[in-house]
Amino acid sequence: QAPLVQSGGGSVQSGGSLRLSCVASGYVAGSYCLGWFRVRPSSTEREEVARRKADGRLVVVESMKGRFSISIDDAEELVYLQMNGVTPEDTATYYCGAKSSNGRVCYGQWTWGQGTQVSVSA
Repeated sequence: QAPLVQSGGGSVQSGGSLRLSCVASGYVAGSYCLGWFRVRPSSTEREEVARRKADGRLVVVESMKGRFSISIDDAEELVYLQMNGVTPEDTATYYCGAKSSNGRVCYGQWTWGQGTQVSVSA
């Protein structure tokens, strides 16, 4: 399996939009669980943002529904996180990850991308 490689981070004004990308070669086609997580400044918690569940469903955490969405490009094995209406509270290091799936549950350890910075200014 190739490393997960992220891109698309940067600085954006409050209310703007940003799309993060993750090259997940082998993981998308292999039906792995896929996810987006973030670590906010001064926090040690890797907070879940969105994921492709073991059964293939795409979900966003409740607090971010309507603003964020996760999508998959099967042909290019890309995982996207579309971020709309961002606020300074969205400032964080964002990580994509992959985890083994048996079609019902995810199991084992997450494999992480390198992370990308998102900074939202007021």
